[in-house]
Amino acid sequence: MARIIFTALSVLLAVFVFLVDAAPLRRQVGDLQCNVARLEIVSDLAATGSLLSKINGTDTATTSAVSAAQAGLTSAGDGIKTIAAALVSGQSAPAAARNQTATGLQDALTALTGLDSTDPAVTSTISKLNEAITAGNSVVTDCT
Repeated sequence: MARIIFTALSVLLAVFVFLVDAAPLRRQVGDLQCNVARLEIVSDLAATGSLLSKINGTDTATTSAVSAAQAGLTSAGDGIKTIAAALVSGQSAPAAARNQTATGLQDALTALTGLDSTDPAVTSTISKLNEAITAGNSVVTDCT
């Protein structure tokens, strides 16, 4: 899981380096605020994956919730990789990839919401996931 998110982060960082050296492109490339939001969602997604691995569940419900959350994060990461690939090739971010990212984040949040809210690992993970969702909303707002 962490490897997938790290790969997404690497691709996105490569996009930023490419864009800094490139001639001005369409608005889709984004300004500083847009690119900061993109970096935040990728780093928050990676941190969420790391925190998620610290949730210890001995019961089936917790194990199932963590597995569903991991699947959501993987899907969100795949959406981000698709967006990064489109940006590198000079295309607009595909709406389907944006939707995939949003759905993956929401699926992860839904999976974790019913877990024990007194477990620090759970609360930390949900908090970081909410930060990723906020950053994703900023990307949508700032990068259009």
